[in-house]
Amino acid sequence: MARKYSIEGGIRLEGEITVRGAKNAVTKEMVAALLAPGVSTLRNVPEIGDVEITKRVIESVGCVVKHDMAAGTVTIDATTLAGPEVPEEYSGLNRIPILLAGALLHRFGRAVIPAPGGCDIGARPLDFHLQGFERLGAKVEHRDGAYHFSAERLTGARITLPFPSVGATENLMMAAVLARGTTEIRNAAVEPEIVDLALLLQSMGAIIVQETDRTWVIQGVDALRPADHRVVNDRIEAASFAASAVATRGEVYIRGADQLHLLTFLNWLRRAGGEYEVRPDGIVFSGRDSKLKAVAAETAVHPGLMTDWQQPLVILLTQAEGMSVIHETVYENRFGYTEALNRMGARIQLFSECLGGSECRFRHLGHKHSAVILGPTPLQGADIEIPDLRAGFSYLVAAALAKGRTTLSGVRYIERGYDRVVEKFKALGLPIEVIEG
Repeated sequence: MARKYSIEGGIRLEGEITVRGAKNAVTKEMVAALLAPGVSTLRNVPEIGDVEITKRVIESVGCVVKHDMAAGTVTIDATTLAGPEVPEEYSGLNRIPILLAGALLHRFGRAVIPAPGGCDIGARPLDFHLQGFERLGAKVEHRDGAYHFSAERLTGARITLPFPSVGATENLMMAAVLARGTTEIRNAAVEPEIVDLALLLQSMGAIIVQETDRTWVIQGVDALRPADHRVVNDRIEAASFAASAVATRGEVYIRGADQLHLLTFLNWLRRAGGEYEVRPDGIVFSGRDSKLKAVAAETAVHPGLMTDWQQPLVILLTQAEGMSVIHETVYENRFGYTEALNRMGARIQLFSECLGGSECRFRHLGHKHSAVILGPTPLQGADIEIPDLRAGFSYLVAAALAKGRTTLSGVRYIERGYDRVVEKFKALGLPIEVIEG
């Protein structure tokens, strides 16, 4: 049997925690280290499952990786990069293997990548990645359950993404830094984690310009060198704990919460009645005297309301007065977790119509990507199976709110992306017990 969490809810979260490096940055930066022979160091590394999975993937192609959890550092020696094939056993663990394509192509002229995995939150096809590599001059084939890339040397190109895909932007950026000539990636993602990846690549010797119209311009260089880099703090973790503090009518000081990277979230939190105080090294979030109010919001690519902020915000809105509406425009299957919340007492109804004002890729496609939340509703403890990473954290927040005991199964999803999550909730006063299977 797998690990479970047992939570006795109905409490206010109070206290102080510290956020560390972003899951959505550190794993990509571990891959980027493969572009430069020698030893690169990443600091402020979180203690999460995806770091360990990425470590194993990188080791599988011959690199030496050392993870000092206490110090929060990872060192990667890419000198021993040995071959172009990622073993099939890493198919389905997460979506990191596809990001090795550029480094392996530059070193060996070919790359073999197993089909990717990750959370089941909607279709995340690799079309944008593959089309981009073909524009850079690679030949790409899918056979025997793997993607086969080949190229003598990649060549700079002008690439326009159909949608500002985070993964495709990162992958093509890492491929372009050693390509011959200049690459433009238009309609690209510009999230803080991507900017952080660009900073690492620049420290390694790359020439990267961020233009104002969602365009990255990369001038290829002949070689890169190892670098020492501090990973940007995790804005998703910060927002998740912030929503938890407000929803439970508590007060939590989050060291490392960055106002700049939380700008949009903070506005929506205040609209919903939450309060916060910005300090030099973090932000205090409070719901002690808050009168939570219904809002109508929709997710979007950065700088909009992040899709990974949606789940904790929905939990908060179950405690708000009135009818709230959330329109999801990034992933079509992001509301699957709400069924369990309704079993706990929430009143959430899903609709296939676009209940928002922005142009939406899912219009008329039948996906239930809009949610109406009626509140406030008291929650009751329940037995819940976690379906994905971000939903898992939202269930933890719901468990803290709920009267009685909640048992969460599938906690591996939470531990993939949240640094020392049990320790942090305990530090905030939540009675949470880990049950080993």
